[in-house]
Amino acid sequence: MERTTLKAINAARAARRAAVVVTDLSDGASQVFLEGTSFPQEWESLIVDALRSGRAGIAAVEGRSLFINAHMPPPRIVAIGAVHISQALADLAAVAGFDMTIIDPRTAFATAERFSAVELLAEWPEDVLPSRPLDRYTALAALTHDPKIDDYPIRTALEAGCFYVGALGSRKTHAARVERLGQAGVPQDAIGRIKAPIGLDIGAASPSEIAVAVLAEIIEAMRRRDPTGRVGGAR
Repeated sequence: MERTTLKAINAARAARRAAVVVTDLSDGASQVFLEGTSFPQEWESLIVDALRSGRAGIAAVEGRSLFINAHMPPPRIVAIGAVHISQALADLAAVAGFDMTIIDPRTAFATAERFSAVELLAEWPEDVLPSRPLDRYTALAALTHDPKIDDYPIRTALEAGCFYVGALGSRKTHAARVERLGQAGVPQDAIGRIKAPIGLDIGAASPSEIAVAVLAEIIEAMRRRDPTGRVGGAR
């Protein structure tokens, strides 16, 4: 691998940005493309597919044999709220290959006994997120049902371009949330990205079933996001 290519990949990894390396197998020349930047038109569909799937492969384009290799940051879930749904989601997230962090200032809920196998921060999101910023490879799940705890991380996730932003609550609860966020200056197109009620509509009832629905919706958002720079994903 060329030194400049390796340097670009390492820089992307440090910044938690996805990168695709396109190598011409006839001469070994490589080019690096970062998610969120423009791609050559003749290669765009191949690069987008690699960024969505994370898989490497060989493709023939205009008589050239290309090796396309995706370098992806580890996806992560940040759950706001040390609730029963978070307990189930923590187990499922590990199986699906997601890192997970749970943030909840309510120390009665955020205990090591309830969350022994996941990173748990018994602090206010306002105190955690400035030093541990969200990014395009983070899914934010707001689960406390308490606007004092949920609203700040939701706003922060929308500003950061998180690939998924979901919030627990009924349609009535979400309508009140939309009004609060609008009054706080959040653009309507950004508010429209919030998945609420959270999770795919599979008729989930128990906390474990809701966790399954949430994880499925997160995976769908990750695999169908738009890597060309438009936040929010595309099918």
